[in-house]
Amino acid sequence: MTDQEIFKQICRGDERALEVVYQQHYRMMMRLVQNNSGTEQEAKDIYQEAVVVFWQKAVSGKLVLTSKISTYIYSICLNLWRKELDRKKRHTNEEHDRPHFQQHEAEEKARIVRLCIDQLGDTCKKVLSYYYFDGMSMKEIAERVGFANTDTAKTKKYKCKKKLDEIIKTQYSAKDFLD
Repeated sequence: MTDQEIFKQICRGDERALEVVYQQHYRMMMRLVQNNSGTEQEAKDIYQEAVVVFWQKAVSGKLVLTSKISTYIYSICLNLWRKELDRKKRHTNEEHDRPHFQQHEAEEKARIVRLCIDQLGDTCKKVLSYYYFDGMSMKEIAERVGFANTDTAKTKKYKCKKKLDEIIKTQYSAKDFLD
């Protein structure tokens, strides 16, 4: 079958024709991504997304095919992969630019939480501090605070956390805690 015949079938919603296209061009599209710093999984994801774009445009009737199907899908893959590389580059640059800021932000959030914890009663202060700042287990907290068992410690932690949330919500806005 010619590209035009396959394309007409795809436009009518024939998924078997789409499967033929998928299989015919799979290796070429995989090489495109893998030869340009992509992993096998990234190549599969990009190709899958490109085929979906091709399918949607063909079925919608908005696509007038003026080239080979492989050329069209190749250009979609290329554009998608360039966007992904740009996104990865931006993400990497942000990670390099943000470590100090992120650390400061985390410290500020911890400071706010500690201030609010200080407004709770002694037992709540201990339970939440042990759990969130010292990383103690419920069993350790139960023993340290003198609770009968871990279930009591869990219940107390839950109630204290609710009180803490109320204090934070009344004194601070959500943007103080958003990244």
